[in-house]
Amino acid sequence: MMTFLNYILSGISLGSIYAIIALGYTMVYGIAKMLNFAHGDVIMVGAYICFFAVSRYSLPPLVGVIAAMAVCTVLGIVVERLAYKPLRAAPSLAVLITAIGVSYFLQNGAQLLWTPNPKVFSSVVGTGRLALFGGQLTVSYVTITTIASCIVIMVALSWFTGNTKMGKAMRACSEDKGAAQLMGINVNSTISVTFAIGSALAAVAGVLLCSAYPTLVPTTGAMPGIKAFTAAVFGGIGSIPGAFLGGLLLGVIEIFAKAYISTQLSDAVVFAVLIIVLLVKPAGLLGKQVSEKV
Repeated sequence: MMTFLNYILSGISLGSIYAIIALGYTMVYGIAKMLNFAHGDVIMVGAYICFFAVSRYSLPPLVGVIAAMAVCTVLGIVVERLAYKPLRAAPSLAVLITAIGVSYFLQNGAQLLWTPNPKVFSSVVGTGRLALFGGQLTVSYVTITTIASCIVIMVALSWFTGNTKMGKAMRACSEDKGAAQLMGINVNSTISVTFAIGSALAAVAGVLLCSAYPTLVPTTGAMPGIKAFTAAVFGGIGSIPGAFLGGLLLGVIEIFAKAYISTQLSDAVVFAVLIIVLLVKPAGLLGKQVSEKV
C-alpha cells in the first residue's frame, strides 16, 4: 500500500513539473496561436542560470531561482521579438520550423557556453524528507515544494487571466486579435507579456526538474518539453486547468508505466494513452471543440 502511495506521490510530483511547463505552452498557444517548441530549451537555460548562481557565485538558492526567472523572462521576450513577431502573418508551418530552429540554436549555444559535460545540480530545497505514517512513507522536500509550486502557479494564473487588465487583454487576444486591436488593446505587447510569463514559468520548472533529477546537460529540457506539450494537448491546449490536469495525469501514467510495465516502454505508454484520449475527445479532456465559419 505504501509503495502504491509512493508511486502516486512521485507521479504527481513529476506531473507537476510537466504541468508548469505545459502552462507556458498553453498560454502562448491560446493567445498567439503558435507552438513554441523552443520552450523546452528555455527550461534548460533557467536551470543553468540557477546552477551557476548557486554553485559558482555562492548565492542563496532563492536568489538563484529569481535570477533564472529574470534571465528566462528576458530571453522569452527577445525570442518572441526576433524570431516570432516577424512571422505573425506567416503560415503556421513557417512558425513551426522557426521554433525548431530556435530550439537547436539554444541547445548548441548552451554546448558552446557551458560544454556538453553533465553538471550535478544541487536541490534548491535541500535533500531532506518528511516522514508520514510513523515513518512508513517518506516524502522529499523537493516533491512537496514541486506540488505546492504547481498549485500556487495554476491558481495565480487563473486569477491573473480572470481579474487583471492584462489578463483580460490576453483573453480578448485569444478570442479575436483584430477585434481586440480595434478596442485599443496593444496585441504585440500582450503577446510579449505572454511569452515573458511562459518563460519565467519554464525557469521555475527547470529548477524543480533538476532538483528532482540532478543531472544537467544542454539537452535537459528537450524531452520534458515534448512531454509537457503532450500534457497540454492531453488536457486541452489553450486551457489553464486543462494543462494542469494533463500534466498531473501524464506524470502519474509515466511513473506507473515505469513501475508496472517497463522503464523502456514508459514513453510509448504515455503517447499511446494520449492517442486513445484524442480519438475519444479530439479537443482534449477540458478543451472546447471550436467550429470554424466558412
